[in-house]
Amino acid sequence: MTNHFIGIGKYIPTEKISNLFFEEHQFFNEQGEILDQNNATISYKLKQITGIEERRYARKDQVTSDLGYMAAASAITNANIDAETIDYIIFAHNFGDVKHDTIQSDMVPSLAARVKNLLKIQNPYCVAYDVIFGCPGWVEGVIQANAFIKAGLAKRCLVIGAETLSRVVDEHDRDTMIYADGAGAAILEASTNNKGIQAHLSASYANEEKDYLFFGKSYNSEKCPNTKYIKMYGRKIYEFALSKVPLAMKKCVDDSSYNIDDISKIVIHQANEKMDEAIVKRFYSLYDQDVPKNIMPMNIHKLGNSSVATIPILLKMIMDNDLENHQINEGDVVLFASVGAGMNINTFIYQF
Repeated sequence: MTNHFIGIGKYIPTEKISNLFFEEHQFFNEQGEILDQNNATISYKLKQITGIEERRYARKDQVTSDLGYMAAASAITNANIDAETIDYIIFAHNFGDVKHDTIQSDMVPSLAARVKNLLKIQNPYCVAYDVIFGCPGWVEGVIQANAFIKAGLAKRCLVIGAETLSRVVDEHDRDTMIYADGAGAAILEASTNNKGIQAHLSASYANEEKDYLFFGKSYNSEKCPNTKYIKMYGRKIYEFALSKVPLAMKKCVDDSSYNIDDISKIVIHQANEKMDEAIVKRFYSLYDQDVPKNIMPMNIHKLGNSSVATIPILLKMIMDNDLENHQINEGDVVLFASVGAGMNINTFIYQF
């Protein structure tokens, strides 16, 4: 038995934030020293490396669960189902609801419970819980939903990925420019024609890799040292991803009934354009092949890195023909992959 998506939804915040937004920021390095480069140079290098020209921020009156609700409602409409028939709501995020101009995370009750409330679902046996798994959280939620359905514990699951990273960034850290807000969702149920999830794989590296992404103090030493922000060791993450993610993708393909030539698209977490390109190039090199043309759709240029939301948003955009030269047709085999805090990696193969 395989399980497939019957509805996909997204919510892209309306606030467009270009790189010009950061021109007046004062950036420091990890030692608390003001960066020598001017902000125009920093912005130029950011675009060259990550591909990011602009990103989206949630409105001041919105929090992560609001974004997740909008994406969930979109997926339910797309599936044309009664929300009361959903057995599980799995909400992937990392920082809970953080109100504008605060840094305190609110995770009780769970964001999944908040979405269930907003959807007005009365069924008490619709179970709502959160997944904290770094950027791969939405993919992991899909893998868990797949397991629930296969085990006979559910017939229909709603998996949400949403984040408001703009609320947890250090304005004095140039990495702030990478992060964005957004939400995506999908509804999974059993397939009658063996289409859907064909194979999957997850891994956690939690030794020296554990703190490659972490919560740390501002680079501005004059700020309150007890206030924490999202921080990362970019070079270490890049090297880790390039080393581990292609191998995981290959193992997933090799453990399935497909081969590398069957893959129509690779939908990968929108973390960094150069890193994603390097991962896919390394993946194909493991098969002694060049990267096929138009294999990897991207939306990071305009939407930035919204963590768990990047993959479902990207998938919805492809399905809606919103990306030039990227379509998914019936029968296509798509490889999904993500990497993030933990450090966690996951991947699954899906036939449409």
